[in-house]
Amino acid sequence: MGSATHSMHDVEATAERLQQDLARLQLQKQALERELAAVVAHLGSVRQALGAFGTLMRAQAATERVTVPQPATGEAAAAAEPAPVPAPPASGARKTPAEAEAEDADRPAPVEDGTDGEQKYGRLTEQIMEFFDSAGDTDVRARDVAAALGRDTDSGAINAVRSTLDRLVGASRIQRTGRGLYRARRP
Repeated sequence: MGSATHSMHDVEATAERLQQDLARLQLQKQALERELAAVVAHLGSVRQALGAFGTLMRAQAATERVTVPQPATGEAAAAAEPAPVPAPPASGARKTPAEAEAEDADRPAPVEDGTDGEQKYGRLTEQIMEFFDSAGDTDVRARDVAAALGRDTDSGAINAVRSTLDRLVGASRIQRTGRGLYRARRP
């Protein structure tokens, strides 16, 4: 009789654990179903946005194609608007966001020079080279260079500095001394 009571107790304990597992699994199933519904909705909106961007890009490409206008005469020539200038031909390879940011970063950016709010414009490459001229023979991280140039506000600006540093290493203007470490190249 004792073993039957013990077996009954084991069965009841197992059934109770299974009931708890069932309740937990039902809650998990509901949470996963909600998450799946959110992912499906997001997927639909992303597809819709990509479709809109595709349409926009095709429309922009169509407007960038320029035909040579015929010379206008008389009043029509005076009222004629200048023809749009075609975009430069694409190189075939799309730039990554980091490459585009680095290219944008090489454009002149205002930097205070300390004289009555007058602004001095310089290119990122020149600013980095000036930094390394003053840094001496110390190893510096890209984040430190970005901070010194006031370009550590977001990851895109720091990545632009990193991309420029990589180009300077490739051009042998500075040297990479370790993972993420750079130093001025000395003659």
